[in-house]
Amino acid sequence: MPKGEILAGFLAPHPPHLVYGENPPQNEARSEGGWEQLRWAYERARKSLDELKPDVLLVHSPHWMTQLGHHFLGVKKLSGKSVDPIFPNLFRYSFALEVDVALAEACCAKARDKGLVAKMMRNPNFRVDYGTITTLHMIRPQWDIPVVGISANNSPYYLSTQQGLDEMDLLGKATREAIEATGRRAVLLASNTLSHFHFHEEPALPEDMSREHPFDMTGYRWDMRMIELLRKGKTDEVFRVLPQFIDEAFAEVKSGAFTWMFAAMGYPQIPGELHGYGTVIGTGNAVMEWNLAKAAA
Repeated sequence: MPKGEILAGFLAPHPPHLVYGENPPQNEARSEGGWEQLRWAYERARKSLDELKPDVLLVHSPHWMTQLGHHFLGVKKLSGKSVDPIFPNLFRYSFALEVDVALAEACCAKARDKGLVAKMMRNPNFRVDYGTITTLHMIRPQWDIPVVGISANNSPYYLSTQQGLDEMDLLGKATREAIEATGRRAVLLASNTLSHFHFHEEPALPEDMSREHPFDMTGYRWDMRMIELLRKGKTDEVFRVLPQFIDEAFAEVKSGAFTWMFAAMGYPQIPGELHGYGTVIGTGNAVMEWNLAKAAA
């Protein structure tokens, strides 16, 4: 078996508004559009994914919360209806996906080897969370690539931020080892927003873009600072200031997917490609790509 490899990683945020704005047949709610900058950003990311031709997509979502350990989807085929508990008026999505169970089991085993609590999710009626579904739909609406879904055990919220992120570092390294051992050509999806302060009331027409803007200047400035560092490939500096970014911008990267992805990729010092930035209910969202296959070539 050839050694597996991580082809690329994407920062792939999950506001359900983006699916709502696209009006796919799987989503019940109908919209008049909206959030075009981010939806067009995902269109550019989809073209990159087409060229990479991965065997599997791995996604870490902050909205599959498992307070005891890191869980992995472990049922070959899952289907049902995923509903956003905050925005059920926008997101009621009928999903059907295929799981790469062998890779998920390898990830789980490698995580345990590193001292992490890890478990396989074997419930055939499990309803996949909206964060996972949104990220997967936006990056690959054809749903023709097997996936591995990973939970957020929220350790950065119950331990210190640094302790939690250290655990996510181990999870990322375990993920890389599993990918290499199973011969997969993999793409990683960090389902994270950047600054995460947000408005608490939506307009009568949710897609009214005259009401869409950054929640505050502090969060916006932090987003621009982090994106600029990422665009320049200054990965060491990004992780040096990451705890401060989390504290001052209430950044959702605290939940761990961003650190998991970079740890799995080996913290590459390469420029990230910004496909686009935009706000959703005031939160800052960037669609970015680190194409390891292209960098190696």
